[in-house]
Amino acid sequence: MNVDYIVVGIGLAGISFCEQLRAHRKSFVVFDDGSQRSSLVAGGLYNPVVLKRFTAVWKSEAQLKLVKDQYEVLERRLGIKLISQVPVYRKFVSVEEQNNWFTASDKPELSKYLSTTLIKNNNKSVQAPFGFGRVNHTGRIAVKTLVEAYKKELIQDGLFIADAFQYDTLQISDKQVAYGHIRATQVVFTEGYGMGKNPFFKSLPLLPTKGELLTIHAPELQIDFVLKGPVFLIPIHRDQYLVGATYDWGDTSNAITENAKLELIDKLETLINCPFKIVDQVAGIRPTVKDRRPLVGRHNHYRNLYVLNGLGTRGVMTGPYAAKQLFDFIAYDIPLEKEIDIQRFAEG
Repeated sequence: MNVDYIVVGIGLAGISFCEQLRAHRKSFVVFDDGSQRSSLVAGGLYNPVVLKRFTAVWKSEAQLKLVKDQYEVLERRLGIKLISQVPVYRKFVSVEEQNNWFTASDKPELSKYLSTTLIKNNNKSVQAPFGFGRVNHTGRIAVKTLVEAYKKELIQDGLFIADAFQYDTLQISDKQVAYGHIRATQVVFTEGYGMGKNPFFKSLPLLPTKGELLTIHAPELQIDFVLKGPVFLIPIHRDQYLVGATYDWGDTSNAITENAKLELIDKLETLINCPFKIVDQVAGIRPTVKDRRPLVGRHNHYRNLYVLNGLGTRGVMTGPYAAKQLFDFIAYDIPLEKEIDIQRFAEG
């Protein structure tokens, strides 16, 4: 088999890069052994505002444009519903927070995102005496649905290999790489936390951050927006909501924990006061970076090996943008933005 690219990993980063390859008519094959689950447990929100500090997400406008482009293409091609344009309501805990919100809404980079209308809480099941601020241009991508459908398409097209990538069998020359019967021009590693086992890029400062989510059934809640308080509360379907997420820097297993469940329940009970039932709990390891920017770039020695990783908690937004940056770098020699280029850690 002769292809232009081998892609290792099929989470949000891998899908985003494969979409760049499809758009530019490049051939590829994907390896994935199912060991990385961060994309499958993602809440899937795209939101251009850091709601803890009322600041704009890095490159928010450019990212949102690519979010719309990529996921609409995928909806049409895969024949599935992926995009829900649902607003995000930020719960205020004080008059001071209200004032901080309105001050932030005057900033040019935030004015289009932060509504200047104070929304009063009329839902007796929600505890929000100071009301909410609404974030515009937000929504949710059905990430689990996407990953499963995308993998199915790759299998049908004969482009998916359900095996762990064996790094020591990769033969690298100046113009191509060989892996078993496959010959390719480039290899792009999009492995998430699994990069820690990759001898070519394991020195990069990828931090494993475990996250856990609950799914609850709460028929009395009746909200049609994402509610952000001490946790995110995300409506999905039939009176079910995602609740999350936790952040654990010490546990690197995909096992669900009682501690995480209790933490989420405690926080949820300060946000709503109606009955709910837990129907599911999932866990996964997010690939995060200390400076909150992706890891994108080329290996210093092997010029046909690349990495796309470290999307963190905003993978549905960051993935398409970082993937385009990497493809343009490989195909057209357009320099990567310094903020995401792995060369920023060259002296570290």
